[in-house]
Amino acid sequence: MTIQTLSLLETRVLGVLAEKQRTVPDTYPLTLNTLLSGCNQKTSRNPVIEATEAEVQAALDSLRGQTLVVESSGGRVARYAHNIERVLRVPTQSTALLATLMLRGPQTAGELRINSERLHSFADISSVESFLDELREREAGALVVELPRQPGSRENRWMHLLSGEPVIEAMATAPYSAPSGDVSLGEIAALKANVARLESEVAELRSLVGRLCESLGVN
Repeated sequence: MTIQTLSLLETRVLGVLAEKQRTVPDTYPLTLNTLLSGCNQKTSRNPVIEATEAEVQAALDSLRGQTLVVESSGGRVARYAHNIERVLRVPTQSTALLATLMLRGPQTAGELRINSERLHSFADISSVESFLDELREREAGALVVELPRQPGSRENRWMHLLSGEPVIEAMATAPYSAPSGDVSLGEIAALKANVARLESEVAELRSLVGRLCESLGVN
């Protein structure tokens, strides 16, 4: 199945659902409030974002349209679970790696092994690399890409492709430790998330003004 290019917030939602399934199974599937907290979490997230409840709900609705997220029926509050393995046809080990990449951004195989420990315990780095290779070479289309090595780095980093192809040239020529005056990829992603939030707020305000005008009989 070919899925649409996902936004930063949509990948954050998916990543949080996959993470919490393993780390807090007693409260999984997640409520909207719990999911919102996970998306805006300050630790183990890159970039850090500040999404609103409305934005997370919109991301959930979009993901449900692609069956990447399913809503649980029954109970007072709606709960949500990811459907990554079934839709993308990948094993749980690959889901752990994809979730870690969605939550923390590009990482080396060694970093992925450490950062995904709570989701799946990989025996060694070669095991991580094996699953990354499978994700890169899958017939239905690659889900990860190995990035060019950065100056000063001893290992290549990997990045998920659920949000589309990265700008390889810019990433390859960027210095390993960017000067304070430069804007990092994480900062750009955070800015995009803030723009999306502002656009949503403007749309809500327009709707509110429209309802007020209608109630007052003003064109």
